[in-house]
Amino acid sequence: MLLPLLVVSGSMIAVAVDRYLFYHREQINAVEFLAGVRNVLRRDNVVEAISICDATPGPVSRLVKAAILARDGGRERVEESIEEVGLVEVPRLEARLNVLATIGQIAPLIGLLGTLFGFIGMFHDLQAGGGFAAPAHLFQHLWQSLYSAAGGLGIAIVSHASHNFLVGRVNAIVLDMEKASAEALRLVAEASGNRKP
Repeated sequence: MLLPLLVVSGSMIAVAVDRYLFYHREQINAVEFLAGVRNVLRRDNVVEAISICDATPGPVSRLVKAAILARDGGRERVEESIEEVGLVEVPRLEARLNVLATIGQIAPLIGLLGTLFGFIGMFHDLQAGGGFAAPAHLFQHLWQSLYSAAGGLGIAIVSHASHNFLVGRVNAIVLDMEKASAEALRLVAEASGNRKP
């Protein structure tokens, strides 16, 4: 059962590293970004504001860009655009986190299964030897049982910790998106107010 545990641990590491790097690229300093966009919009330079959004990675910049592009449609259209971006971006942020949760749940079960196979092998050797077996064979099965149990629990612990850490990163980005959406509504309202004669 060590091979399935190795496959599961490899998958867990790959997903955790992928998601960590993805969140690292997607999370920006929203306060600085919004301050820059606000300054540009106060000068009524919409093209430059959109360029700043295009040059900045992450869902916050895409959300602000959608709000700026929808500014002529009124507040309702801006809110709809922000909501549409949120409906696209949040699932992208949450992608593959369920893999870590699943691995955290099944790894101990795989370890338990390996433990049971180790005991089955031990009893099989005892039965085949008429109640006697070489201690080396028994210890081999006992070690297999212990390695499987420890491996399953170790993988589950790391998987749960990774999942919780990454969910925290997602929550931080979503919070930035919520703050940015409120700020984007204000920015667009200010920009619209500046354009009125």
